Amino acid sequence: MYPFSTQHQVTLKYNGENKGDLPELLNEVIQHFNYDHRTLHSCILVNRLWCRLSIPLLWKNPFSIKFPKNYHYIEIYLYNLNGDDKTKLNEYAIYNKPFPTNTLFNYPSFIQYLDTNRIICSIDSWVETIKTSMTSAPILSPSQKTNLTNLIYKSLFRIFIENNVNLQSIEFTLYNLEDLEWFDEILELMLQNPNFICNIKNLKLDFDITDNMTKFSSFFHSNCNSISSLYLLFPSYHLDFLIIEKNLSQIINSQKNLKRVLFGYSEFHSLYLPLSLKNSNCLNTLETIIFYHVDFKNITVLNEVFNQLNVLESIHLVYCYSIDSKFVQQIINITKPFKLKSLFSDEICHVESLGLLIQKFGNCLENFGGGSRSQLLLQLIEPAIKYCNKIKLLYLVSGLNNQNINLTFSLIENIKQNLNYLFLQTLHFGLSSIILQNLGQVLPNKLEYLFLYLNININDFEIFLKNSQNTFIKKLIIRNRINGVSKDIFPYIEEYIMKKKKVKYLAILGIFDEDLFFLKDKVDEFKLHDIHVLRYYDSILDIYDFIKND
Repeated sequence: MYPFSTQHQVTLKYNGENKGDLPELLNEVIQHFNYDHRTLHSCILVNRLWCRLSIPLLWKNPFSIKFPKNYHYIEIYLYNLNGDDKTKLNEYAIYNKPFPTNTLFNYPSFIQYLDTNRIICSIDSWVETIKTSMTSAPILSPSQKTNLTNLIYKSLFRIFIENNVNLQSIEFTLYNLEDLEWFDEILELMLQNPNFICNIKNLKLDFDITDNMTKFSSFFHSNCNSISSLYLLFPSYHLDFLIIEKNLSQIINSQKNLKRVLFGYSEFHSLYLPLSLKNSNCLNTLETIIFYHVDFKNITVLNEVFNQLNVLESIHLVYCYSIDSKFVQQIINITKPFKLKSLFSDEICHVESLGLLIQKFGNCLENFGGGSRSQLLLQLIEPAIKYCNKIKLLYLVSGLNNQNINLTFSLIENIKQNLNYLFLQTLHFGLSSIILQNLGQVLPNKLEYLFLYLNININDFEIFLKNSQNTFIKKLIIRNRINGVSKDIFPYIEEYIMKKKKVKYLAILGIFDEDLFFLKDKVDEFKLHDIHVLRYYDSILDIYDFIKND
């Protein structure tokens, strides 16, 4: 299959081949496939020029690639191990292939994005894959497996540091004591090589405070002032608020182009850290503030801080607490213009205050939802119908019932000219039938993403498929709570999804005996109709990631 469609095709001539006089133009075209790994894999097979331009894109963030999940890239990285680390790795007897003396490319040099959690998960999965492929795999004790993961983890960081990579993003996500200990070891490596982080644009800190927090913040604010997106998530049970505030304020104050900041999971952020924004270099740069699971019960400084931010464009409130009348009044009284772009809530005790926010900012609200409480959902959908017409992402899960389902359809109908992402979930049999029987008629002509988690029966599902034929859905994610109906329902999937080609990516769980992704014969059949089947759990769009990257 040709790597891209005709509107992007470029006629190229080079050394008698069809390569081209303008490799810069080809490079610009290939950049459009930045996150389309399937197409990039096709590109590297065309010729040397295409390969040379595509390889850096494939290797800029391999830990994020979900398909195919073979983790072969870790082996490629390990080719760069020094002699001592190779010897240590061989002691575990899990890898018996010879290390080549060189590779076609210096693959570690292309890395731009590092996420500690994904790296550790990838290493663990690679170890299991290698052991499965061996005829006589060694049995590793828990401590041996931990030591092996730590060895590979540190070795990878050392490889990246030694290759002088142009790192753009680093995310420290540390969930347990082992992660924190390994972080301290990685920090020592970075302290010896400050150029490793000097060009960072994206920094995420998601962990409890370590003893080296002061050293870490001092290192970052002294060696990196290029951060444009800063994400700070710390547990609310930690008591050293003043120490945290002092250290993180150093990082904030040192940045010259901070455009986006996220405060998450803590009560103290709402009181202390926003004040650091007021006294920082970002007064003329900060455009977006995201509050994620933040408790505003002691908030007193919003008005004071926001009115100092000269280019603030938007704020996002994602499952925050204590959004009461006092909080709302501070928001409403801010004189500087800004948009409330996201509002997600499950907090029923302040439903009137949430309604006031919708009334005030409904004309600019783009991401809206809630969920677990039907009473909250009922009272928020009504003002959303009245004041909101620009919603792009609608997230309604668990709170749907017979009282609010008709209002839900009215809201979808009202916003469908902008609606791009839709999440609907209920485990109620009767309500699932109502949704499937009526949803197709109110969907827009095109959706980027549709997530349905319902109790599905054959007749209702056929009605939905028939009624939604005028809608192209780029990514359709379906989960059925009732298992074992595949024989009866698959003909409808063939007729209305496969043959009509109204879906580009598809993930299904609960209709077949297992995840559709693992049914090779059916996956191959979908491929013939240019539909890519995805693994269900890898396809669920996380609200945090969506808002963070929006």
